[in-house]
Amino acid sequence: MLRAVLVVGLMLTLLIAAVFGPRLLRTVEPQAGTGAKTECDLDAKACSWSDLDGNWHVELKQLTDQDADYELTVTGVEAPDRLLAVLKGDSMYMGEYPVPLRRQGDGRYVARFSAPLCSTGSDMRWRLNLQRGQTSIDTAPFHMVFQAHTL
Repeated sequence: MLRAVLVVGLMLTLLIAAVFGPRLLRTVEPQAGTGAKTECDLDAKACSWSDLDGNWHVELKQLTDQDADYELTVTGVEAPDRLLAVLKGDSMYMGEYPVPLRRQGDGRYVARFSAPLCSTGSDMRWRLNLQRGQTSIDTAPFHMVFQAHTL
C-alpha cells in the first residue's frame, strides 16, 4: 500500500514539473535574449536608467526653433575624463558624428552641437549612443533617438 502511494506521488510530481516547469523557467521580460530594445524619444522627455555604475540621466534641448542646434546634458557617475555622444543616422545612415561632452562636475557632462541634416529633406532621425573613450556604454534598456528638423 505504501509503495503504491509513493509511486502515484512520484508520477504526480513529475507531471506537475513537466507542465509548470517551462513556465517557471521563462524570463519575465519578453524581449530578453532577442537584443531588441525599446526607444526613448529625447524630443519628448529625458531618458533615465540605472546600471551597476549608478544612475544615468540624458536630456536634450533644442536651442533655437530654426536650426538643429542642441544642448545635451548627461548626468551619471563621476566616471571618465572623456565622455562622447555618438550620433548615428536612424532613419538613414549618414555616418557617425562624435560629440565630445565637457565635464561640469558632480557627474554632469554638457555639449552643444548642430545635428547634421539630410540634403533631400528637412527631417532626420538620429540615434544617440554614449561612449567612454572608445568603449560603448550600452547599459541603457532602450535606444535614445531624436528628430532633427528645421523650419
